[in-house]
Amino acid sequence: MKKWLSVFAVSTLIVGLLAACGADNDTSSGESGESNDSETIKIGVNLELSGAVASYGTSEAAGIDLAVEEINAAGGIEGKQIEIVKIDNKSDNAEATSAAIRLAEQDKVVAIIGAATSGATVAQAQIANDKQVPLISPSGTSPSVTVREDGGVNEYVFRTSFIDPFQGTVAANFAANELKVKNVAIYSDNASDYSKGLAASFKKDFEAAGGKIVSNESYVAKDSDFRSTLTRIKSENPEFIFIPGYYEEVGLIVKQAREMGIDVPLMGADGWDSPILLDLAGADALNNTFTTNHYSSEDPDGKIQEFSKKFEEKYGKAPDAFNALGYDTVYLLADAIQRAGGPDSTKIKDALAETKDLELITGLYSVDENHHPIKSATILEYKDGETVFKTKVNP
Repeated sequence: MKKWLSVFAVSTLIVGLLAACGADNDTSSGESGESNDSETIKIGVNLELSGAVASYGTSEAAGIDLAVEEINAAGGIEGKQIEIVKIDNKSDNAEATSAAIRLAEQDKVVAIIGAATSGATVAQAQIANDKQVPLISPSGTSPSVTVREDGGVNEYVFRTSFIDPFQGTVAANFAANELKVKNVAIYSDNASDYSKGLAASFKKDFEAAGGKIVSNESYVAKDSDFRSTLTRIKSENPEFIFIPGYYEEVGLIVKQAREMGIDVPLMGADGWDSPILLDLAGADALNNTFTTNHYSSEDPDGKIQEFSKKFEEKYGKAPDAFNALGYDTVYLLADAIQRAGGPDSTKIKDALAETKDLELITGLYSVDENHHPIKSATILEYKDGETVFKTKVNP
């Protein structure tokens, strides 16, 4: 099993890596890439630092900054310091596209990290392929990030997170096998590929486990009053409600559901992961709710505890899953650059595609033929406003 050392024992990984690698970087096959005589390795960051889902992007940026700080302090990659070029895509797909073009053509980065959301990552995918610049989304969970509608794989696009169907399967099995519910409702965002994909996966696997979907309702992003739909759901007497969505709507849905006397277990996915969810829903309303997620800072795993300590020392708070995914994405890319023999974008792409059994904070990481990660998922439970580690599920 190949290991990325201890994530924090970076010095033994990086200092002196391939010191003899002096050949010029061949950028003839792509429009971006740093030459080996450059003093830095330039990496683009294209994240949602403002706008509707800024909580995700800012969290990932914090994790990215910590990882870059560690690697550079340990000597960099092949003696070169990482230089980050960071752009705010404002939680807008068109802005994400423009940012990717700038990073590839003007800033000449060797790779791009971001976006946080699937839609803003898909918006960059063609640019990454055309410009031959590897693009890694820390948290774009839709299969469409790496696999196009025609079934082809986006050659230069990767992700650090697991995909939505896996989350939906984990949630369905948890509801059927752990909570042992039989009749459930699904309440999803009909304008979100993320939400619809999770809902479809959950439905398929829950029904395969012998369960019944008694209500399948939808809402629209930016809605603020969900009571009429929740009334219909309540009338079907579900034992459990699956709500795959983003924190802005989910927080209000949870609050209003509890105010209406809906006290059954509620469950979502990584889109719930934001401190704003607690502000919107309230601690009491979130009791008896669950999420699938990428990791938990309460996981007893030693390297997770070490990461949590380092993060808290820097930022004064426990790291959430998006902090961890941003951090992991830098180490995933650094590992690929190392194995590529330097900052050659095409060789980095090939190395990313060959990644196997890389130890990251969010789990042991390998890549399949669709550029989907093979890794574990974590289930968290909300108790009095805190997320509590419940269990880890392997693929």
